[in-house]
Amino acid sequence: MVELSLHRTHHSPVELRFLALGDSYTIGEGVAESGRWPVQLARALRADGIPVSDPQIIARTGWTTDELQAAIDAAAPLPGYDLVSLLIGVNNQYRGRSVEEYRLQFAALLERAVGFAQGRRERVLVLSIPDWGVTPFARQGSHDAAAIAVQIDDFNAAARQLCEARGVAFVDITPVSRARGAEPAMLADDGLHPSASLYNEWMRLALPVVRAMEAAV
Repeated sequence: MVELSLHRTHHSPVELRFLALGDSYTIGEGVAESGRWPVQLARALRADGIPVSDPQIIARTGWTTDELQAAIDAAAPLPGYDLVSLLIGVNNQYRGRSVEEYRLQFAALLERAVGFAQGRRERVLVLSIPDWGVTPFARQGSHDAAAIAVQIDDFNAAARQLCEARGVAFVDITPVSRARGAEPAMLADDGLHPSASLYNEWMRLALPVVRAMEAAV
């Protein structure tokens, strides 16, 4: 796991800017804004004395990699962020798109994320795709949980490879999604998306990666 180091001075209280890119898992489908994992992350960092703004979020339920690309084009965020997160791909898998297509489109998104972070790869944080096959939604729809797990692993392997090759932090939240993703308390009302409690588990995995900001000078 790569640690993320964000530069700030101890003499300046200026908030670090945070951009979060993704789909339903970033916008927090079914939870209050305060329960979204990027918002929880910013709040935890502030509690550590790191002045991070609430994230600007470019994400929507159902987006695939190409749809996120188009949304970024439309939003046209300017470079200059101190932290950029990226979590995308579950809808590529759900729609039966290929890993090869995902690899190409994810690579392009990763480069854009680095650009938004002022070219600093160590300021980019990627979260793995959770496994929705364990959820009540999947069971009720007679989806093949084993096949979903294999496909999710293939998509995540592609993303991890790209991150490692580029020196970008990759946080694997898939195991906790499998271990706890079927628990009622860990689910939103739709039985598919995480609750704020499961997002908190994700945040706790991401937090050590970005905590290196505390020691940055």
